[in-house]
Amino acid sequence: MSRVLVARLDSMGDVLLSGPALRAVANGSRPDGSRPNDVVLLCGPEGAAAAEMLPGVTQVHTWASPWIVNPAPPATTEVTDALINFVRSSRIQEAVILTSFHQSPLPLALLLRLAGVRKITGASTDYAGSLLDVRLKPGEDFPEDQPETVRALTIAEAGGYVLPNGDDGKLRITPGLDPEGVVDELAEEGPYIVVHPGAAAPARAWPALHHAATVELLEAYGHRVVVTGGPGETSLTATVAGPSARNLGGGTNLRTLAAVLAGAAVVVTGNTGPAHLAAAVGTPVVCLFAPVVPAIRWAPYGVPLELLGDQEAACKNSRARVCPVPGHPCLSSVTPEQVVEAVERLLGGVSSLSTRRKVWKP
Repeated sequence: MSRVLVARLDSMGDVLLSGPALRAVANGSRPDGSRPNDVVLLCGPEGAAAAEMLPGVTQVHTWASPWIVNPAPPATTEVTDALINFVRSSRIQEAVILTSFHQSPLPLALLLRLAGVRKITGASTDYAGSLLDVRLKPGEDFPEDQPETVRALTIAEAGGYVLPNGDDGKLRITPGLDPEGVVDELAEEGPYIVVHPGAAAPARAWPALHHAATVELLEAYGHRVVVTGGPGETSLTATVAGPSARNLGGGTNLRTLAAVLAGAAVVVTGNTGPAHLAAAVGTPVVCLFAPVVPAIRWAPYGVPLELLGDQEAACKNSRARVCPVPGHPCLSSVTPEQVVEAVERLLGGVSSLSTRRKVWKP
């Protein structure tokens, strides 16, 4: 039995997408037959709440990485020593570093090596020298155009960990309590559609009035609508909910939001953390996806999906946080009527051919 650190230092959605890889490390078997089940998840402040919900994680340690967190904390001796001292005191001998294509595992690998970690696995385009014991080369050892969840599983497998028999490799969270009774109340009132209009980056946000018009159309079709959002999005959710939809903006923590999404028939959202949270609870998603990052990598994974938005727009692969094209045409061109049609398709159990072509390349 080993104590293994798994690192995913960025956002809530990225942590959720790493869930299957964490289960592989926690519960899967190694070639020598041993079963390490003591997993320390190292994550950033934005991912901590999601990390607490992932099966297989023994301990969550939050650390603000100077090369990941935005705005970045200073790279001081105090900041780096805090991590090194934690790793040393935790008796961690092995680490698996999970990264996306634009991130390097090497800065963290250096700190872990200084902390005495003996075996480190990661994927690095750059020469890793003595920093990685197991190094995967993106583009050679695995293709870059694949879901982030599969990428993370590939890194874990290179470190010697595979999912146990019977694990389907989909996203998953542990169920939580709803002390305020929000979910029970919603369930008593009948089926509902969730509309989550907020996004961490403006480039990934569909216009608020488009969301509001969609809510009106869904209600005209006979659907009950619940609008969700974070504490800083109450004005947005009030606008979108209008006079008749249920407005939960600012009224749920992440666990309660997960339960609300789990109870929905369909979730309408952008390319943002709650899209992956919906996938983790198995709810179909209509995703208004700006192509600033590739859908094949970051679309909601493992659930029925409708992907809307021009994936060949000028902002494609720009990783822009603010849309670089006047008018935000990749998303503003999507109409409320198209969103409602996508909801109806998912309710009918059929995803469109156009979505399959956008997300899964032939």
